[in-house]
Amino acid sequence: MVELTGPDRASTSPNPLGDVDALVDGGDMDCGSGLLLLITRAMRRLEPGQRLGVRSAEASVDVDLPVWAELVGHDVVTRVAESEQGPWWFAVSKAGSTSGGGDKSGRTEQPGTVFSQGERTPVGRRLWIYTNFDCNLACGYCCAESSPKAAARRFPPALAAEVFDEFRAQGGREVFLTGGEPFMHPELGTLIEAADGLERTVLTNGMIFGKGTRRKTLESLDRDVVLQISLDSATPELHDRQRGAGSWARALDGIELARSLGFRVRVAATLYDEDPKGAEALHRRLDDARIAPPDRIIRPVAQEGFADTGVHVALENLEPEPTLTVDGAWWHPVAVTNPHLRIADAPLPLAEVFGVVRDTLAVQDAADRSGREVFRCA
Repeated sequence: MVELTGPDRASTSPNPLGDVDALVDGGDMDCGSGLLLLITRAMRRLEPGQRLGVRSAEASVDVDLPVWAELVGHDVVTRVAESEQGPWWFAVSKAGSTSGGGDKSGRTEQPGTVFSQGERTPVGRRLWIYTNFDCNLACGYCCAESSPKAAARRFPPALAAEVFDEFRAQGGREVFLTGGEPFMHPELGTLIEAADGLERTVLTNGMIFGKGTRRKTLESLDRDVVLQISLDSATPELHDRQRGAGSWARALDGIELARSLGFRVRVAATLYDEDPKGAEALHRRLDDARIAPPDRIIRPVAQEGFADTGVHVALENLEPEPTLTVDGAWWHPVAVTNPHLRIADAPLPLAEVFGVVRDTLAVQDAADRSGREVFRCA
């Protein structure tokens, strides 16, 4: 039975390809903006020799999809154009194993930038979990569109236990729990406990764990749990403008409380623009707070979620950091509101999530080695 998947599931266009084993409708996505993830996921569910039908209304796919097929060894056996302007239909016969990739070196350093740099983390070593999406703040650049009015979409502890069991079994090492504000999840302690044995980091604004049941949750945590607290500037002006009046002072209080209780604290700043003087002042403030240099991150705003400006992120320029929410899996934690960077419609099985990422990286790396620009936006 042919199943239509993709953003245009309601398409009524008749299938001119004949008998295919699965059918993907990419709508107007190009390969760089998400079609590559969609077809990679569909191909993983087919056996060698089975055929995937692909429909696309994006003209660039007529060039890019055959190149993708060549890179990974598949065969485009049929191509049909409804008109000169499309849409286009392809039947692609699956080859044998397309595994591999993921070995490309890390990002190129940007000399002089104030933003923290990093390298590609091997797929399967690190996992991000959105514990919830409600938050005590409504930051104007929030990539997850979290706020006091956001639906909580809490990650259930039982599901987390399944996830972490599979993650450990696959050799996973690091778990990052983010939100929303994780300390608004009433069962945060249980979630963190379920990840015992893994390197655990909780991302928080540091403002609400000082009293009541949240203070009890904080004090009950193992001291090998790392707390990453947001602090955007050395003085209140920028931080409060971006996050809300009074939030800077309360974040500092949260940092001091966490350190006094024996937690390792990392500090993360988010900036719209390069600001060497501001970054230098923040580093001096963190020196005074005895935050070690390796525990400082300065990151740019991503043009996702609430942010209407910032760094454009897409499949071709964003190193993967597989991320789970209660209702799906995503390429990266900054992209959980971007349907083009959704990997799966459910957080489990992890094997499929990691497999799609590895196969996608294999295609990108093969394109880099070939010297051709494939699946890149102009």
